[in-house]
Amino acid sequence: MSTAPSRVAILLASFTGERFLRRQLDSLLAQTHRDWSLFVSDDGSTDRTRTIIEAFAAEIGPARVKIFDGPRQGFVANFLSLICRDEIDADYFAYCDQDDEWHADKLARALAALEASPAAGHPARLYGGRSCLVDESGSKLGRSRKMTVALGFSHALVQSYAGANTMVFNAAARDLLRGYGVVAGVASHDWWTYQVVSGAGGQIIYDPVPAVDYRQHNGNLRGHNRGFMARFDRLGELLAGRLRIWNQCHLAALSRHAELLTPANREILALFRTAADGRGMKALAAFRRSGARRLRSVDNVALGLCALLGKL
Repeated sequence: MSTAPSRVAILLASFTGERFLRRQLDSLLAQTHRDWSLFVSDDGSTDRTRTIIEAFAAEIGPARVKIFDGPRQGFVANFLSLICRDEIDADYFAYCDQDDEWHADKLARALAALEASPAAGHPARLYGGRSCLVDESGSKLGRSRKMTVALGFSHALVQSYAGANTMVFNAAARDLLRGYGVVAGVASHDWWTYQVVSGAGGQIIYDPVPAVDYRQHNGNLRGHNRGFMARFDRLGELLAGRLRIWNQCHLAALSRHAELLTPANREILALFRTAADGRGMKALAAFRRSGARRLRSVDNVALGLCALLGKL
């Protein structure tokens, strides 16, 4: 007996993105997995973004495209508001940026990985991976850095493992995210999604083969951070206390819903909070005991320095 194909809700947060939007929408039409619907939260676009989406809806059928008014509180809140909408129901959910292009097999590959034999533990499952970096014209620039660290909650506390534009997750993961609601001050929805799912003991799936062309241009909110100067800028952000602001937001939200974490991850959270709330050798010791670790060794040295200085 054949089973119905899995339903996918594509979640697109739009804001004044007319320039590349139609290319992204065309890449959705080219997906080999056909059972998807598009849910757009528009945050008050001042160009033709909404008109383009409405024309797309008329083209493929209004039942497959729904447009909502966004909260106008930034792109992270816009994405999280889509997660929390009762009107959206599906088996799987995929974040979608307005200026990328998906490879035709993006959804099919993600679903194949997500629907493989589930691991023991929490039923939540999150898929993400590398991106192809392209310029404004679509010419290849390279690939995002490959993740080679052990994935899990300790890593999630200090780094996302994949861009949100690569992420697809199941209904159990969506339910976890809805349990937290639209958390004000979250640094990025990819990092937050990784923290929530890994914290609950959900399965984290990493695909080293890109399935998204991630467009680098002056207008996108978060370009790919590579190279010496980018790392220098990030270190400046750390020492200026920006990381501490993000961490305090994430840690407060995770602590409010500690019942959603595994017992082991509650212990890790407590250690990391001790490090983030303190300074000096005690904070550094707690940071090291938490197991929190980023991909690059130089970043881990910087994090240790932040713990010493009370900037974590």
